Amino acid sequence: MTELKALIFDVDGTLADTERDGHRVAFNAAFSDAGLGWDWDAPLYGKLLAVTGGKERIRYYIDDFLKDFDWAGVIPEPENEDHRFEWIARLHKAKTAHYLDLLAKGTVPLRPGVETLLNQARAAGLVLAISTTTTPANVTSLLSATLGKDSLDWFAVIAAGDIVPAKKPAADIYTYALDKLGLAAEDCIAFEDSRNGFLSSAGAGLTTIITTNGYTANDDFSGAALVIDGFGTESQPFTVHSGDTGDSKILDLALIQKVFMASQAKT
Repeated sequence: MTELKALIFDVDGTLADTERDGHRVAFNAAFSDAGLGWDWDAPLYGKLLAVTGGKERIRYYIDDFLKDFDWAGVIPEPENEDHRFEWIARLHKAKTAHYLDLLAKGTVPLRPGVETLLNQARAAGLVLAISTTTTPANVTSLLSATLGKDSLDWFAVIAAGDIVPAKKPAADIYTYALDKLGLAAEDCIAFEDSRNGFLSSAGAGLTTIITTNGYTANDDFSGAALVIDGFGTESQPFTVHSGDTGDSKILDLALIQKVFMASQAKT
């Protein structure tokens, strides 16, 4: 039977609740700077999370929520798709700057139980990796702000952003991470929080544990090995949505190994 060798983590919504009070706030700050008058409130942002990737989310908002958006008001050649993309990219770059500032101020903590699990995995000699659609700078800044700069060396691979052309729910970012790790999907477990993320990890053949958040609690995770509402701590035990956790209330290595072995037995 295959031995568990690596844990591969999504970032936004999984390692940290970055969306509502991090990325959303940064988007709105960038929109204000640009004089756009857009305001993504929490319910609207939940709808926009149907699309992964910040630049893609802005375009989705324009195309599906602002049917009469005046491109001529922001670029000289409104019918030029390259110019539209460049404008969105600049807007997203401004958003990233605001987000990194939020991270530097320590306003976006890791989810309870994450740091403990990472330390357990390192002590056990498991390989750690990241597979996310957010930009590399967002990942490194979050890790540095919450775990210290040395934590960047904890992860054998940080697969992030536009390193692959197709973002989640496509499997590309996980396939890329597995290739860089030199491991098969059967050697690893992925950790996700959203349906798009799960479709991506499952598409790459990875057994997946889901830790939902306020935006994703009602997503369809049919086929996931385990669905819980967080990593859990002694004071904040997780709640199980689906899957067998026995008496466990914390997502520790013992439970992860149990989930992994059960998945292996099914193959």
